[in-house]
Amino acid sequence: MERSLETQVSLAVDAWLRWLPRWEPATHRGRVAPCRRCLGSPVLSAAGLGSDVPHGVQHGLSTRVKTIVDHAVAQYTSRNLPMLQGELDTQAARNRSRSYRPAEGLEPEFEGLPLDPDPVPGSPFLFTIAGLADEADASVPALPPLSDDAKAALRQEVRLADEYASMIGREVCTILLRHRLRIQAAVGQYVEPQIAAMLEELTRSLDAPFDPRDGLPGL
Repeated sequence: MERSLETQVSLAVDAWLRWLPRWEPATHRGRVAPCRRCLGSPVLSAAGLGSDVPHGVQHGLSTRVKTIVDHAVAQYTSRNLPMLQGELDTQAARNRSRSYRPAEGLEPEFEGLPLDPDPVPGSPFLFTIAGLADEADASVPALPPLSDDAKAALRQEVRLADEYASMIGREVCTILLRHRLRIQAAVGQYVEPQIAAMLEELTRSLDAPFDPRDGLPGL
């Protein structure tokens, strides 16, 4: 039996709460480009995860919720939008024929993130994961072209799918409002102390940037 939307959201929040104690602040250089999935996300707003919450914490929840919306839209499409479903099936078969699919099967905390780190000026990569994936994709035959009438019909079905996704998204956000207290409590327990410790360490390093003995004669 298909679980209700409320049950699916509750289970997604439960899974995120089980993962959150394992979260640690990133120690590497941050990305320049913002995450398109999380920036301005109404899901994160409903969950109470504002811009002061680290992106890694946000991304794990937004990805889990996106999976719920995607599944609901997939069910709606399979029942009501045959042309769009046919295109998706063709694209899925094409994707399965690729020899290298690095973006598939990732944990929610990493799904949707760029495959490679930001480049460092003057230090080009010998190769990139995204580049290898593009090479594998180039060997797969292109999808067959559509007639003008088929394109118009497909655009109409895509519009209907988008409208349904927006409706499900609003419902999900309403349900998430009921989980805000436990989400924020978990952030206070597991995330905020780590951020506070990092700020304290940064403050100590700024207060004493040099060895006090440096520059003193005889030492």
